[in-house]
Amino acid sequence: MATTAPITHRFAPVLAVSVGIALFSGMDAAIKGGSLAVGVYTALVLRNMMGLGMILPVWLLRARRRPPPEVIRLHIIRSVVSAGMAILFFVAIVRLPIAEGIAITFIAPLIALLLAGVFLKERIHRRAIFASLLGLAGVGVIVGDRLGVTVANPQVVIGVTAAIVSALLYAANLVLQRKLSQQAGAVEVALFQNLVIAVLLGLAAPWLFVPPTLPALGLIAIGAACGTAALSLFAWGYARAEAQVLVPIEYSAFIWAALFGWVFFHEPVGAVTLAGTALIVLGCWIGTRHDPQGPTEQTAV
Repeated sequence: MATTAPITHRFAPVLAVSVGIALFSGMDAAIKGGSLAVGVYTALVLRNMMGLGMILPVWLLRARRRPPPEVIRLHIIRSVVSAGMAILFFVAIVRLPIAEGIAITFIAPLIALLLAGVFLKERIHRRAIFASLLGLAGVGVIVGDRLGVTVANPQVVIGVTAAIVSALLYAANLVLQRKLSQQAGAVEVALFQNLVIAVLLGLAAPWLFVPPTLPALGLIAIGAACGTAALSLFAWGYARAEAQVLVPIEYSAFIWAALFGWVFFHEPVGAVTLAGTALIVLGCWIGTRHDPQGPTEQTAV
């Protein structure tokens, strides 16, 4: 027998991913603080080692399973992409305000929507495309205001370039996340990502690791906790809703980035930034709004 899924079942993945984005933004702020103290490499190595230590007991206490070889392969591919994405993103935001770095990476959800249609065979609705374009327009307003008055220097160029390449990797990561979430649980996804990235980055530790100070270690620990929780929420949400529904919510990260940047790094948020943010929020609302005329979700009873 089939019945229509309650609205809460449709809303739960949106809520999970929304909270995950807020936690990821908190992680960005914490790791930026740690990176300014000990460097991007050390901060990321410690973040993933701590994240592994946090998620491993949870995985061991649950009904754990050994993933099949094809799923392990997907875990590794996604983790490698995530490693490159994370390194480049933090290279960017130690040279740019957090909100500015986030804004540049907002080209990723638009790319991810197209990739989801190509690789996941999801139908891309016009409303989802419009929502992403509206959010992207908001980002354009913000970036134009920020970068249009900035005198280019090598550090700014490095930061912007790193943010753009990170966004491309993030788009691929979103699609891989959707595919992987259909085959692996949230705890397993978080476990493998922290494990693979920690091992990959750890190979360079003899040459690049810098012993952290206690305050830096505290910031990195906060970042690891936020990142691990966010990763689990993302995996859970993407397993229960299409990428085109969840991807526009990515734009809400700017709101959190602007808030944390202002509170912790005294990065100002002006009127133009607020106007761009309004467009982003509108795009999120349009993209995640349920279409009552569309197909209803079915669940077996």
